[in-house]
Amino acid sequence: MTRVAVTGVGVVAPGGIGRTSFWDCLSSGRTATRRISSFDPAGFRSQVAAECDFDPQAAGLSPRQVRRFDRMTQFALVAAREAFEDSGLELSDAARDMFGVSLGSAVGATITLENDYVIASDSGRDWLVDEGAVQPYLYQALVPSSMAAEVSAHFELHGPATVVSTGCTSGIDSIGHALHMIEDGDADFVLAGASDAPISPISVAAFDAIRATTDENDDPTHASRPFDLTRAGFVLGEGAAVLMLEKLDHALARGAHIYCEIGGYASRCNGFHMTGLRPDGLEMSMAITEAMNQSRLNPDALGYISAHGSGTKQNDRHETAAFKKALGAAAYEVPISSIKSMIGHSLGAIGSIEMAACALAIDTGVIPPTANWSNRDPECDLDYVPNIARTATVDTALSVGSGFGGFQSAMVFTRPAELR
Repeated sequence: MTRVAVTGVGVVAPGGIGRTSFWDCLSSGRTATRRISSFDPAGFRSQVAAECDFDPQAAGLSPRQVRRFDRMTQFALVAAREAFEDSGLELSDAARDMFGVSLGSAVGATITLENDYVIASDSGRDWLVDEGAVQPYLYQALVPSSMAAEVSAHFELHGPATVVSTGCTSGIDSIGHALHMIEDGDADFVLAGASDAPISPISVAAFDAIRATTDENDDPTHASRPFDLTRAGFVLGEGAAVLMLEKLDHALARGAHIYCEIGGYASRCNGFHMTGLRPDGLEMSMAITEAMNQSRLNPDALGYISAHGSGTKQNDRHETAAFKKALGAAAYEVPISSIKSMIGHSLGAIGSIEMAACALAIDTGVIPPTANWSNRDPECDLDYVPNIARTATVDTALSVGSGFGGFQSAMVFTRPAELR
């Protein structure tokens, strides 16, 4: 059996660029939600978001890269570079041939596509658009696979390069795909993660239309309240996280810092409704059970669960039911939290950001809290680590994701037995 380790972590997130700043934000329980500043949100139902304070040139991107890359690709490259540097890998030419990239995104280069359409059509006035008004790199924005291609080209990697797009589970599924790359012998190393930059008028309007996002604009800091009785919808976010994956035996042999290993991964689809969820949480519970079985762990071995915890009424109740169905009595004992309470919901990116949080929880012995929780929902009666982080030994962490279209994914990270 091929065991796969995480040896590098890179993060671009609201509240902190880089994994250290990101973890400081989470462990302090600090929220990064605010009124949208990247455009004027007046007139929209939801006017709050969790934005990254990101300066691409300060983050090391060249003016040419800034011009060519959409914001989501900028995020991905910066996070990938941090993960690569964190891993300490030094690659030979032969190793580059077996080095893959697996990235996820739910909505791709939304900002570039929308901005250029607005320019070319004179704000939608012209049916026949002026193709000469758009930037020469618009095709790269149209094709989501360009993100993986750009990351591969930057590091001169010659292995498989893939973009996974399964909505809000993309960030977990891209890491799961990378796991299978290594298990199947298609790659020895993979930069795996996800990136999304969806804070744009078209995205905000789309979620307004289905009333999924909060309309509580007067207090942005407390607008994201997963599992709280008064929750009123999710807060849109943005960001990226990329992990360095490699074979565990290789990581041990080279003396790498090992955050954790991937114990198991599973995904299911509920085949039920495009945006609705079954109240019993059946498909999510099936994904959890399969991931735990692959890990060869009993439910009482879990030290932490990173919840999807979007802050919508149907998701939080559905997810709570799934934990109870899959874990039984152990669901009442394991600490659970939603970091979306602090950094919002970055759609396809959030699953990878939450997996980065799981790796850091195992590495540091800190469980991040669910911020803004104060009112118990009788249907959400588990331990959601309200407001204040906890210190604990975490040897095993589970993260779950739920996406429109019925996608339900689960992944388990564990501390390798050799390091306990």
